[in-house]
Amino acid sequence: MSQIRGANVLITGGANGIGKLMGLKCLQEGAANLIIWDINEENLHKTQKEFSSKGYKNVYTFVVDVSNIDDIEKSATEVLLEIGNIDILFNNAGIVAGNKSFWEYSARDIEKTLQINISGVMHVTRVFLKDMIKQRKGHIVNISSASALIPLPKGSVYAASKWAVLGWSESLRKELEKEGQELHVTTICPSYIDTGMFKGVRAPLLFPLLQPDDITTKIIKAVKKNDIILLQPDNMNLVPFLKGIFPIRIFDVVAEWLGVYTSMDSFEGRPEKERVPEKKTKVK
Repeated sequence: MSQIRGANVLITGGANGIGKLMGLKCLQEGAANLIIWDINEENLHKTQKEFSSKGYKNVYTFVVDVSNIDDIEKSATEVLLEIGNIDILFNNAGIVAGNKSFWEYSARDIEKTLQINISGVMHVTRVFLKDMIKQRKGHIVNISSASALIPLPKGSVYAASKWAVLGWSESLRKELEKEGQELHVTTICPSYIDTGMFKGVRAPLLFPLLQPDDITTKIIKAVKKNDIILLQPDNMNLVPFLKGIFPIRIFDVVAEWLGVYTSMDSFEGRPEKERVPEKKTKVK
């Protein structure tokens, strides 16, 4: 089982939403240090101040744009030199552009989504993974999506990025299993989470909006148990089975009836903010 107590934990996109909650729960589990990477400096300061008020002084925050490789590498060097190796990495940062048919996406929509949701995940992992391998201990936690298992009309680019995360994550897991018993990868595939990121979506039948506190508790538990994959809600575990036994057209009828294929039709999401990183700051 992976030990959070005494571990150096890094969470991308950790100043808001489930990233922030996972960070708090890691501190409550006794993490030695919590390192938060986020693009939003204001949220970082608020989160650091909030955690400090709860008695947690071992929190480091960095303004990092995970779509920028130079930013990732410079920040990783600071972390490794000043704090030490990362024991548990949560690849949580992500964006969603939705309520558009594919032909309505701009080139910027596509590139931005892929750079953050998949390239960023790979590069953040890359800069910390070799040290995990050297110490023969480490855990990578990748936040994918239920849309990695099922079509998502009006969200095809987001779905593509999450399919990529799932495929890469599972492949990485098999590679690391050959390197050492204490190297782990856990992939998280949740349906819509009620954080504001998916404001306006219509939750399909049998797949209600997930509550942040509940899903983050299950994620922390999955990490501690070294689970390979976590599908949420529990009904999601039926999807691979149903896709395996039903012809595609029959599966489509079921998914349409459940409201899966129309769930993004009313998507609004959070108001988009410019993702221009400001001067990097670190707070302890």
